[in-house]
Amino acid sequence: MDQKPSIWQRIGIHDWFLTSENTGKNKKQLTLTPDDVYNYVIDKFTDSIRQLSFAGRVVFYHEYIISLNSEDYKEFINNKEGIFGLIINESVKRFYELLKQYREAGKTVEPSSSKWVFRLVSHPDYARGDIGFIGKLLPGSNKKEDNLRVTFIPRQTGIAQTFDISEDILKGFNYYSEGYYEIPYLADLASDEKGAEKKKEKYLARLESILPEKQLAGKKVEFLMNDEEIIVSGGEEQREEPYIFRIPSEWVNTPHLLIRFNKADSKFYLSSVGEQTILNEETVPRSDINSPVWQELPVNSKILLNGIVGINIFKS
Repeated sequence: MDQKPSIWQRIGIHDWFLTSENTGKNKKQLTLTPDDVYNYVIDKFTDSIRQLSFAGRVVFYHEYIISLNSEDYKEFINNKEGIFGLIINESVKRFYELLKQYREAGKTVEPSSSKWVFRLVSHPDYARGDIGFIGKLLPGSNKKEDNLRVTFIPRQTGIAQTFDISEDILKGFNYYSEGYYEIPYLADLASDEKGAEKKKEKYLARLESILPEKQLAGKKVEFLMNDEEIIVSGGEEQREEPYIFRIPSEWVNTPHLLIRFNKADSKFYLSSVGEQTILNEETVPRSDINSPVWQELPVNSKILLNGIVGINIFKS
């Protein structure tokens, strides 16, 4: 005799009341927890040791770029403000514990950098629960592109996919100052609670631009101004100096803008050396790059290059 379905089954909420072990395992997790991120960082650290170490020398990544879905990113930055910094501190503690074990076993444990660097970023193509990773051997150096590898784990499959990346691919990631942390590397492998507190990156201003090209439409490029004078240049720019903000667009001249911070009055100034520049709906006269003419650049200004590419500037 067939058993009649219950009222809960008929209205589709029968599974809500199931508490068996199998049901719990099959239930899909929609968002990432702090524990998910912590364990993921530790896994990437141990993976880097396995992949990079040789001849009794322990080698490991010093920079960790953790990429999340934009909604998961907002959850960590806004609703769980400060939690990423706590995750980092606990992760570094664990790093030192593991490195101590290698040193006690007679391995050579020497850093390739004087600091740990962590970046929390978002990517528009990631789904809720997706998490990706980029590891760097030498923070701040992109000359050895073979040191840049992406590990992406879709939550739907749980299968890791690892591949090499180029600088162009990195343009798809959005970097935010509130997701940047630095911690000094301690040679004695002892985590100092006071000295290892999170440190935000210091900068003079933040510039951001939305790319107009069809294949990159909607992608944001962000630049943190650390030098007192920078150059905004286009896609043909070959230099990689930290004072150059390269916007990979054919609509930006190479170079196009000079931006300067004057300590005396704590103001920013702009000089246009490109074809056309509009600042807050006013045309900026073009000047020679060897004898630039400066005009004040108010914070929160909107700059338009050649009528196509927009740039916003924000104070730190």
